[in-house]
Amino acid sequence: MKAIVYDRYGSPDVLGLREIDKPVVKDDDVLVRVHAASVNPADWHFLTGTPYVMRMAAGLRKPKVQTLGLDVAGRVEAAGSNVTQLRPGDEVFGANTGAYAEYVCVPEDGIALKPASLTFEQAAAVPVAGVTALQGLRDKGQLQPGQKVLIIGASGGVGTFAVQLAKSFGADVTGVCSTRNVDLVRSIGADQVIDYTQEDFTRSGRRYDLIFQVAGTRSPSDCRRALTSKGTLVLCSGEGGGRLLGPLGRIFGALVRSRFGRQRTVMWIAKVTKKDLVELKELIEDGNVAPVIDRRYTLGEVPEALRYQGEGHAQGKTVISVQEPS
Repeated sequence: MKAIVYDRYGSPDVLGLREIDKPVVKDDDVLVRVHAASVNPADWHFLTGTPYVMRMAAGLRKPKVQTLGLDVAGRVEAAGSNVTQLRPGDEVFGANTGAYAEYVCVPEDGIALKPASLTFEQAAAVPVAGVTALQGLRDKGQLQPGQKVLIIGASGGVGTFAVQLAKSFGADVTGVCSTRNVDLVRSIGADQVIDYTQEDFTRSGRRYDLIFQVAGTRSPSDCRRALTSKGTLVLCSGEGGGRLLGPLGRIFGALVRSRFGRQRTVMWIAKVTKKDLVELKELIEDGNVAPVIDRRYTLGEVPEALRYQGEGHAQGKTVISVQEPS
């Protein structure tokens, strides 16, 4: 099968479209014939091996896993002996390493039937970003109806889902984005939109019950100034920082400082589960959430897609249309 492969860290130039063996399905996995995938910031980090601390798990000098891509949508080709809820021919969406390929194996707990109303490309835009937004707001932020939530990075992959999910939970939603994205963020349901090039939300005097930072370089201490006295700051990403720890250094520092006082600061790494995929599927089919897609690329154009992702200006998600296997 064809797949995007790399054997050293670097720029998108190190990626190549090669023939590799089709994965062998294990007892708890399903083999998916990939119709579409999508780009996530994690792909850029695994490609470049930065921040360097991640190489302790990914491989110190070269990547242990030489395929990229997480989000996947396609049809089940085969199911392992322990799989009970899916069968060949089912249209599914989920996440696992190696999605930039014609076939990928996914654990049964990381995949679900795709929303019937979505195309494969639209479905591939959902898993990682949608689950991250869902877990950040519902579990880590414990968002309640009527609360005021500020979403920093509201026009990106996670941010566009977070705006829609927060509205579906009954929150008053303010999105933070650049000038070019104001109309987009307003169109997906934000009650207020702050153009960070024109206004500093930390100095506006407005206070929020929950701040969800999915992008941007504002420090956690800056963000906490815009929280209520018992508010929660949820950190799932952010930019800046050194090449050793990246944004993790300032995030860990924020977690230590947050132990003092009544405000909470929470950080976590999202995990895609069948339960959350099913909840997103229901929200999508009820018309409460829809993926926002910026650009589309073919499998052979993954290097160009990652270059675009690396620029940090994508509106919503960038998807990869995978050619049908011969």
